Amino acid sequence: QVRLVESGGGLVQAGGSLRLACAASGRTSSAYTMGWFRQGPGKEREFVATLGWRFSTTYYAESVKGRFTIGRADAPNTVYLQMDSLQPEDTAVYYCALDLSSIATTDARRYRYWGQGTQVTVAS
Repeated sequence: QVRLVESGGGLVQAGGSLRLACAASGRTSSAYTMGWFRQGPGKEREFVATLGWRFSTTYYAESVKGRFTIGRADAPNTVYLQMDSLQPEDTAVYYCALDLSSIATTDARRYRYWGQGTQVTVAS
């Protein structure tokens, strides 16, 4: 089993920044993918960003490209999501997810393990 724990959500003014982190523990291997998804009020869950652990391959949703950065944190098996130039439309619950494949994917159905989510609220 794999456990994911997110941290770093909160309230920020438009144009501000937040940094989310997700720590994975349990039966991980050296070949997996970690991604971020979000679900805003009244919206369906959507892909935000993903990182393939072995080759550091990254993909971003068009809506966050150039503003968000996904990467490996210094702590073991931890991924961060640096969010800059935040806008009210970025308000959502952000979920970390892990896929046991090394091929990075934007498809939520491929991710087997999910965190509990962390709220990000951007005030206008």
